[in-house]
Amino acid sequence: MPTSETDEHKALRSAVAALGKRHGRAFEREALWSEAAKLGYLGVNLPETYGGGGGGISELSIVLEELGAAGCPLLMLVVSPAICGTVIARFGTAAQKQHWLPALADGSRLMAFGITEPDAGSNSHRITTTARKDGSDWILTGRKVFISGVDLADATLIVGRTADARTGRLKPCLFIVPRDAPGFTRRPIDMELNAAEKQFELTLDDVRLPADALVGDEDAGLLQLFAGLNPERIMTAAFAVGMGRYALAKAVEYARDRQVWDTPIGAHQAIAHPLAQAHIDLELARLMMQKAARLYDAGDDMGAGEAANMAKYAAGEACVKAVDQAVHTLGGNGLTREFGLASLITAARVARIAPVSREMILNYVSHQTLGLPKSY
Repeated sequence: MPTSETDEHKALRSAVAALGKRHGRAFEREALWSEAAKLGYLGVNLPETYGGGGGGISELSIVLEELGAAGCPLLMLVVSPAICGTVIARFGTAAQKQHWLPALADGSRLMAFGITEPDAGSNSHRITTTARKDGSDWILTGRKVFISGVDLADATLIVGRTADARTGRLKPCLFIVPRDAPGFTRRPIDMELNAAEKQFELTLDDVRLPADALVGDEDAGLLQLFAGLNPERIMTAAFAVGMGRYALAKAVEYARDRQVWDTPIGAHQAIAHPLAQAHIDLELARLMMQKAARLYDAGDDMGAGEAANMAKYAAGEACVKAVDQAVHTLGGNGLTREFGLASLITAARVARIAPVSREMILNYVSHQTLGLPKSY
């Protein structure tokens, strides 16, 4: 597996970095989203047949990382093109692809993704949102929490469970729920986190959907679900690496210029070494993220699952440490609005918690990779 980027990837990285620099930390989400769409970055992973760039998660992760490194990450890149766009491109009907993919690629439509539930946490096997047949229609009932950007989205890709006709056991299925569907309501969650994209609790109260709201085969189960979850983990890693790079760059700039005694503070090893370590950790996380993206784009879902979890874990840890060290390097200035680092203290924790906690990733690696017995 190559460890260096292609010329095309380098060019994409440079172009997106320039876009991010134009918008900067004080970016306006709609303006940045619109310009990224016009430049073809939103759908860079979607098929060319439907107006996308024909690339993969490798390319989309570069877009998110570079925007994050410029201080203007777009969280909905994780959700709309990466999760929902990928699932529809791989498993959607011809009609679903034609309706959604061009619009997701050009930014004219957004889609949210609803899997997390109040009592299920990270356990997708405990999802209680159910889908039952009523003639040719589906009836969805349940609740979701911590769903990003529902107010911006035209529809939400909802993970529900329906009974297997052969065994009677519940299996996961994916449904496209329009934002104005009767019985589908949202309530904003009051978050301490200051982000452009808000979080919502969703209620599905006997939401009636036509047969064509189902994405893919109702018997495919986990295959379709993890087709979206692996890109989610990879893109979360990109989000974290970009944020860590932004914080580190601010700290390095400050350490070069800030002089208290005879030399800049960056000349002191107590300042320099932790920043160097943060850089190393971010670079290592990026390598695992790139490996995961390449495996996924090559169609190796099993290999990508392991690498995506590891990348998300490594990037989340590296991001938290980089932000913490950056704030510490600036001292009191690190907590001021002027330098734009204090808000990252909370934001950096997101990559540790979502979309799956670091403890669950350690569980995955311990029993899937190392072959140790499960503790749950």
